[in-house]
Amino acid sequence: MSRSDGTAGPPEEGAAALSPGQVDWARLPEAVRSRLADLAATAVGAMPAVDVPVPLRRLARFTPAKRAKLGGPALTAELEASAAFRTAVVAWWEEHRPGELTTAADDPLMAAAAALLNDDENAGEAVAAAARRGEAGELRAERDAALSRVDKLTVELERLRGELTEARAQARTAGQQRDHEYQQLRRRVSEQGATLRAARDAQAAAERAADELRQRAERELAAAVAERDRERERAEAERRRADRAAAEVAAARQAAREARKADEVRLALLMDTLGGALTGLRRELALGGGGPRPGDLVAGARTTRGGTAVGTVAELDALLVVPSLHLVVDGYNVSKTGYPELPLADQRSRLVGQLGVLAARTGVEITVVFDGAGVITAPPRGSRGVRVLFSDAGVLADDVIRDLVAAEPQGRPVVVATSDRAVVESVRRSGAHAVPSAVLLTRLVRG
Repeated sequence: MSRSDGTAGPPEEGAAALSPGQVDWARLPEAVRSRLADLAATAVGAMPAVDVPVPLRRLARFTPAKRAKLGGPALTAELEASAAFRTAVVAWWEEHRPGELTTAADDPLMAAAAALLNDDENAGEAVAAAARRGEAGELRAERDAALSRVDKLTVELERLRGELTEARAQARTAGQQRDHEYQQLRRRVSEQGATLRAARDAQAAAERAADELRQRAERELAAAVAERDRERERAEAERRRADRAAAEVAAARQAAREARKADEVRLALLMDTLGGALTGLRRELALGGGGPRPGDLVAGARTTRGGTAVGTVAELDALLVVPSLHLVVDGYNVSKTGYPELPLADQRSRLVGQLGVLAARTGVEITVVFDGAGVITAPPRGSRGVRVLFSDAGVLADDVIRDLVAAEPQGRPVVVATSDRAVVESVRRSGAHAVPSAVLLTRLVRG
């Protein structure tokens, strides 16, 4: 260690105990031990195998640097224990690098290592000198490091001084700006205070006006509610009067209907009486017997039955003015042709309504026949002049139409509205006329 005055003192480890001609290898300075390990490592790598001690032969395969690093303790231990190994190392250096061990006066470490290898009696002094030289080098290195730190600290101090000066200038500028902003804020607060006072005054005035408006609205609302209640009472009275009037009208209408029905019943009884009297008179006078008429007895002529096919609306109109005409309609055949998108119940209702209009305008007897199978809703009631029939279970509407045509007396004009080819052919053979469903629909739409 160095003294406070900067001169080299005695070595801390072993230097004080060293004396000329006697060295304690266990207390050698680390730098000297490293130099000894380097010298031995260099020599071991080039020695003949027989000159290398057995413990060090495995190190001979390493590189000198690796040999000194890994085998340093073994090399120095072998140098301390074996004088022959020390002599061999010195001989190798003298042979291959002559003068490096003996002319290293400027290198205290090399001098100390050479003295130890040669068993010089001044080896202790050389080791002490190397130790002092090492301490002096350490002191110089510490001094240089300290001076370098001082230079760095000086530069850092100058930088901090500059930053401090700049910070002070910024602080002064910030203070001035803060004072300016403070004055502005004071003026703004004063202005806002005046504005707030004005707003509060306006708010108070608005609240007073709102109270007045609310009170006025409450008075008007109370008046409106009272007026509404009076209007409700008047409306209720009017409604009661209207209900009484409606009841009176309904009663009058019911009475009129009942009176009309009674008149119709009396008229029907009168017509039945007149019909019976006429029939009895015909029977008593033997008029209109069932025998053949003169026209039926003309020789060389015969009657044929066979209806025509009606293809246009004009032809249908010509038949509709024939007295006592009976129009038989194949219900679903016509309705599914005209409005197939409707449910069956709606189809029936629509067709019956249109046929009722036609019967009212022409006075023709109309019978519409529907298949009765699958009818689950209430069937439509026939309009005045329209007879609505449904075939029984297991019976087709086509067969009912054929029976209706066959039941008519010979000579009565019958028109069957259908597009079913089989029905058309059978009713025409029976003497009925056939009109397609589309033609009848066109006539119904025209009204």
